[in-house]
Amino acid sequence: MNPVIENNFKYHAPQPGQPEIYQEIRDKAKELAYLIDEKAPNSREKSLAMTKLEEAVMWANAGIARN
Repeated sequence: MNPVIENNFKYHAPQPGQPEIYQEIRDKAKELAYLIDEKAPNSREKSLAMTKLEEAVMWANAGIARN
């Protein structure tokens, strides 16, 4: 068995305090999303920036959950 695979593909129930951290990360990302939406012209690049921001939030929260 590979412990990294086992950890990455299991459910991680939120520990005390984690939901608040997840929300804080989402709130900051939303603030940046609004800035990007306001300042960047509608384009493929803007769409990619928004997608990558969503990915950053997902990976940050996964990092907290998994570790």
